[in-house]
Amino acid sequence: MRIGNLYGPDATFLGVRAADPDVLAEWSGAGAAIIGAPFDGGTSHRSGCRFGPQAIRTTDYLPHDGHRPSLALGVDPLVELAVVDLGDVEMPSGNTELSLRALEQRVTDVARAGVIPVILGGDHTIALPDVTGLAHHVGWGRVSVIHFDAHADTGNSQMGSLYGHGTPMRRLIESGACRGDRFLQIGLRGYWPEPETLAWMAEQGMRSFEMSEIVSRGLDAVLDEALALATDECDAIFLSVDVDVVDPGSAPGTGTPEPGGLTSRELLDAVRRIAMEGPLGGMDIVEVSPPYDHAEITAYLGNRIVLEALGGIAWQRRAQRGELVRRPSDPLLRDR
Repeated sequence: MRIGNLYGPDATFLGVRAADPDVLAEWSGAGAAIIGAPFDGGTSHRSGCRFGPQAIRTTDYLPHDGHRPSLALGVDPLVELAVVDLGDVEMPSGNTELSLRALEQRVTDVARAGVIPVILGGDHTIALPDVTGLAHHVGWGRVSVIHFDAHADTGNSQMGSLYGHGTPMRRLIESGACRGDRFLQIGLRGYWPEPETLAWMAEQGMRSFEMSEIVSRGLDAVLDEALALATDECDAIFLSVDVDVVDPGSAPGTGTPEPGGLTSRELLDAVRRIAMEGPLGGMDIVEVSPPYDHAEITAYLGNRIVLEALGGIAWQRRAQRGELVRRPSDPLLRDR
């Protein structure tokens, strides 16, 4: 049974077609499927991102008509990928393990149908079922992760629990769903984790690009290295974007803001490039917390992160078919 938005009126992502996840024929031909994960039971500071899926779906000043032609790429990803919205997974507050199992099953079903799952969070706890669901389809250890975040999320436990938004990346590596040496983190900064957790990360071979390295080397060089590692001995990339990777001046609506992050422009360009160049098998956008947002700044950014990723996928598929494609650097009126 399809649940629209668990916390609010039913609305699809920018007006794309609604589909019932239990009726395969309604969505198996889609290129990508939106999945809402309205869960914030794993937050450690400010909650409220259970309302993130609704905000990401609906925050826009344009008609919700299922069309969004990209100026940068010359594609309309919502149309070309026949994107559908499967509604929200039922994730009851206070029952973390049941919620995560339900989400993992939904992502697994979508991936096994050959459809790219695009998950709207929710807090970052959901990365555990999201990546695991893709690994059930692609193969254990065959999924690399590119993870944008201010925080590593590799804690051993959180307030006595193995599950929370500070632990999913450790759980993923421990389970074998993804390899530690194919886990790339971009944008880390601040004052956590502590030396013990950093030592564990080093033992796994994780590659973390801190903001200081991004500033000194440049984001393009960091992405060059991350994409090279992510595509080595792996068959799909899972892209996990915590909106707090962006400086809170540009993304205030989040639970654990950390000053000194990427600009929104840098993140959008990076997401688009990864989707254009990599074998993107799935993605999530997490930690958009509307109660702490101002003028819907963060919700707009979350919406555009999804659109840039979908645009990159549509562009790549055109290129693979040998069709003429437009690059972001091309003049807009080049053909006139």
